[in-house]
Amino acid sequence: MPARPSSSPRRPVGTVTRGTTNPNRLRRMDRWIAAVHGPVLRRSADPVAVDLGYGAAPWTAVELLRRLRAAEPRTEVVGVEIEPARVAAALPYEEDGLSFVHGGFETPLPDGRRPLLIRAANVLRQYEESEVPAVWARLRARLAPDGLLVEGTCDEIGRRHAWVALGTEGPRTVTFATRLGSLDRPSDLAERLPKALIHRNVPGEPVHAFLRDFDRAWAAAAPYASLGARQRWIRAVQDLSADWPLAGPAAGGGRSRWRQGEVTVEWAALAPGSGERDAFKGT
Repeated sequence: MPARPSSSPRRPVGTVTRGTTNPNRLRRMDRWIAAVHGPVLRRSADPVAVDLGYGAAPWTAVELLRRLRAAEPRTEVVGVEIEPARVAAALPYEEDGLSFVHGGFETPLPDGRRPLLIRAANVLRQYEESEVPAVWARLRARLAPDGLLVEGTCDEIGRRHAWVALGTEGPRTVTFATRLGSLDRPSDLAERLPKALIHRNVPGEPVHAFLRDFDRAWAAAAPYASLGARQRWIRAVQDLSADWPLAGPAAGGGRSRWRQGEVTVEWAALAPGSGERDAFKGT
């Protein structure tokens, strides 16, 4: 197991979250990461991932290790928590390839390592929208070359989820994922939009227009419901692709991902409008 980073007099960057967590809550995000980022993990000489703000229990870090090791057996996961008591509670769960450290957005790793993945789920909900670009920039700066930051929000049992994927250059895509059997209409996912978008679901903003068009495509695909919710979803996404730049397989989209109850959209199409668009591109 890697050595722990030396103690630092600096206070971790960020604030303590509620710490709410549940087993299997992040399965949709994890499956997407393993499918999309697996090839990068396999090519890397140091495939290390960070579960940032894993919460009051370490379940999500344990599960992330299992899912990423299915893509690349050499993967290591480091759980990072700003609350020392949560780190202490997680230590008994350490194993080969899984460790826990005290920290925040500075994502402290031993020996100067840079993570190939930072997953930050349900971490920014309590922050102001204006704080998001700076947090994104700080986390992106910690990534290894070809690294990926995945930041988003889900409900308590992982039925509905939305996240932004960012490379070192800035945001790339937005993914919506759901348990199709529980979905009434696609705009139900609005309540789980990432912090950068959740307050932008109003007329005149791109994300509002996207969800409106998605609902319309879903309604038009109603005849496919007799074949199951999956077929209705696929048909709705196909219709949506005529007007919106959906991501292809290399960026986490395509029909194989649609079948999982996902759709991935280019970030530029949903980025906040008005004069604040540049802030969310990062620097």
